[in-house]
Amino acid sequence: MKRALHLTIITLAALASMLLAGCQSPEQQYVKKAVKLMDRQGLFAEGPEWEEAKAAALAAKPATKEEAYEVTRQALKVAGGKHSFIYTVEGQQESAAEDKETAPSVTEKDNGILLIVLPAFSGQTKEENQRYVHAVLDALPEAGSQEEGSLKGVVIDLRGNTGGNMYPMIAAVHRFLPDDDILRFKSNKRTMPITKDFILGSVGIESKPRIDCRVALLTDGHTASSGEAALICFRGLENVRTFGGPTAGYASANTPFQMPDGSKLVLTVSCDMARTGEVFCDDPIAPDVATDRPVEDAVEWIRSL
Repeated sequence: MKRALHLTIITLAALASMLLAGCQSPEQQYVKKAVKLMDRQGLFAEGPEWEEAKAAALAAKPATKEEAYEVTRQALKVAGGKHSFIYTVEGQQESAAEDKETAPSVTEKDNGILLIVLPAFSGQTKEENQRYVHAVLDALPEAGSQEEGSLKGVVIDLRGNTGGNMYPMIAAVHRFLPDDDILRFKSNKRTMPITKDFILGSVGIESKPRIDCRVALLTDGHTASSGEAALICFRGLENVRTFGGPTAGYASANTPFQMPDGSKLVLTVSCDMARTGEVFCDDPIAPDVATDRPVEDAVEWIRSL
């Protein structure tokens, strides 16, 4: 009898929940789902400020899709910070129409000094990712060759790299990184190490021998997100120096969540942590050498061996 009563209570509770959901408009259901995702995984979704923002969002009664977006954006500011946003269907279509695959380039800037330009990149397919990576790897000297022996250093240009998919970017320059945890993602619940092998495996690239030389990295106010992650992978290494201007301050990891109307809730779920233990997120990363002639200063530093 008690078991039957217990099951009846559960059934009534489930029915009440379904009826309540049915009373909500699609716009309210959108906000409710978004808030639930933020509450579970948002980087800053804790404390009194978030509880207040969550309550305000759930109490709202948006009547249009745009109103639902605005309510959600207000909550996103608190739960995910400045790196979180709603990627609308229209925005996705515009990006797809405008998206042009920009390849990295490798040129000899000076005798024994290579300039590697790593542009922003949002490739999704294995073929796109590997084209990006091989544009750099195939231009580097073979291990043990005379060219490798005469390589004094490389300048990795991250200026204007607004982000995208960090894995091909890092894989493209993996020969200048050690075999360790090159980066960590720190959420409010845990810290996840990212190894070089994991990066290469995600792109489908085999590891190549490390090139031990000086590495200069160039940054500016448009170096953001995955561009900053690529920068942080070199943080704390010997024979590495950064030149240029402060980065944009989006050194955090986002996860896109599919929403019922086809939009995506892009939520910041973790900060970037360097091997030094430094945690980066919404603040710009200052260069070692602030300069308006970063290429020239980087080459001079490499030459000073």
